[in-house]
Amino acid sequence: MALFTSGADWLIAGLGNPEPKYDGTRHNAGYAALDYLAEQWGCAVNKSKWQGLYGAASVGDHKVLMLKPLTYMNLSGRSIAPAAQFYKIPIDHVLVLCDDVTGDPGRLRIRPSGSAGGHNGLKSIIAELGGDSFPRLRLGVGVKPRPDYDLADWVLGRLPAPDAKAIADRYPDVEAACKLIMDGRLGQAQNRFNH
Repeated sequence: MALFTSGADWLIAGLGNPEPKYDGTRHNAGYAALDYLAEQWGCAVNKSKWQGLYGAASVGDHKVLMLKPLTYMNLSGRSIAPAAQFYKIPIDHVLVLCDDVTGDPGRLRIRPSGSAGGHNGLKSIIAELGGDSFPRLRLGVGVKPRPDYDLADWVLGRLPAPDAKAIADRYPDVEAACKLIMDGRLGQAQNRFNH
């Protein structure tokens, strides 16, 4: 694809687990959001490299590498870091979409940087990129029903239809937020969409 001859200036990664049995689970909210963006931006995320599937999109003035790591969630960084290094994309231009078990379904949390907050996918990315100064957009998938409920069971559980709809209803906001972030207006994205 001609787009890649001059590289990419942003990498957007959607986190999830690769097998079909994980489709529709809470942990795959990042995959699902990336699929929506790819559809809106006319991008097929179907080429294989860096232990992931990728595609290229032109979004406004930006050349965007869209990536779905196939490493399983806990090793997401092993796909994202080599892709970013290949195109010399700086860490603050690596935008990560992932699930958030501390937020109600559909609640967005945009941050310019920060700790993994207990998210193993983010933990892996921080380790492999060598820092945490990358923007992330976390999609609320619902809080565990009880404190003793096993977190792995919760994130690998399927989203009930009303929760899945609440998340899907925010996809246009996710797209708008990604565009603002890439345009250097992350604060504006936070003000508009962190609710």
